[in-house]
Amino acid sequence: MNRSAILASVSQAQLKPADFFPTFSSGDTLDIHYKIIEGEKERVQVFQGVLIADRGAGIHRMLRVRRIIANEGVERTFPAHNPRLVKIEVVRRGDSRRAKLYYLRERFGKSRRLRDQRRGLKHVAGQAATGRESGG
Repeated sequence: MNRSAILASVSQAQLKPADFFPTFSSGDTLDIHYKIIEGEKERVQVFQGVLIADRGAGIHRMLRVRRIIANEGVERTFPAHNPRLVKIEVVRRGDSRRAKLYYLRERFGKSRRLRDQRRGLKHVAGQAATGRESGG
């Protein structure tokens, strides 16, 4: 076996199964359950924030999540296949047209919020249910 085959076999054993990751994209609000080890104690800490970047592939995949704590922006980068990563949940689906949302760092107040994907779908479904048409 050559060196790259050995590295591929070792990294394949470290990967999490495909069903571990729900479908999410940039702009979604995620709950990331991460195992914290403090001395002899272990606990699971939940970090909730907006996914601003999903980069890399395979064992090198990284998730960058941003949240606001006491009017300060906090970003954490989680290796997706880290054994300390317990669970990922999608809290809210955000509507964004970009893959990397680094522009949110400069925003504050209401302009920092992203539209919800479901909002537009509810609006269309609500009009169909009431029978109203848009007559300009």
